[in-house]
Amino acid sequence: MRRRRETEHVVLAMTGASGLPYALRLLECLIAANCRVSLIASKAAHAVAALELDDPFPARHDALAAELGGRYGAAEGQVTGFARQDWTAPFASGSNPPDAMVVCPCTTGTLGAIANGLSDSLIERTADVCLKERRDLVIVPREAPLTAIALRQMAQLAELGAVILPPSPAFYHRPQTIQDLIDFTVARILDQIDVTHDLHARWGERDGG
Repeated sequence: MRRRRETEHVVLAMTGASGLPYALRLLECLIAANCRVSLIASKAAHAVAALELDDPFPARHDALAAELGGRYGAAEGQVTGFARQDWTAPFASGSNPPDAMVVCPCTTGTLGAIANGLSDSLIERTADVCLKERRDLVIVPREAPLTAIALRQMAQLAELGAVILPPSPAFYHRPQTIQDLIDFTVARILDQIDVTHDLHARWGERDGG
């Protein structure tokens, strides 16, 4: 993908794989970094939210953006929600692409749709725009074990320029909590889209690393 001098606008798509705490921490960090965030949640993401989070997602996309933006101290207009079928969203066109897109967590179904150009929702269409316009696209698949089908689709997307970044925490920074493990993966995502952070010490920055 083409690196941009500054990342200002990020599309964050949340789908129905387990791992929504990664997405919420990522959103918090993007807000703290003064990025503008366009938020999309699949229908399955709402179902998973009811299982993984203390508070389920509001049904309406605008209410979801308002709730999460308020939770993490977003400025007015910094976080905007978009419906899954909102084909009038600015970034649905290559004439107005985002600086970066992160699909976190990403189901194998969404992965397959993106890999095969099946733009049946705004999530897949935006990913397609990022690929054709050479903008950063980070896919965070949360599945194990992986089938040969999923592996082939990941390889196909990597060849097209997407970054495949499964949650795979390291332990050299001596994590003490689940939040430490979440932050490790979120830090790797932020690195890939050129958003600065200080979530943990990097390799070599601590004695014994």
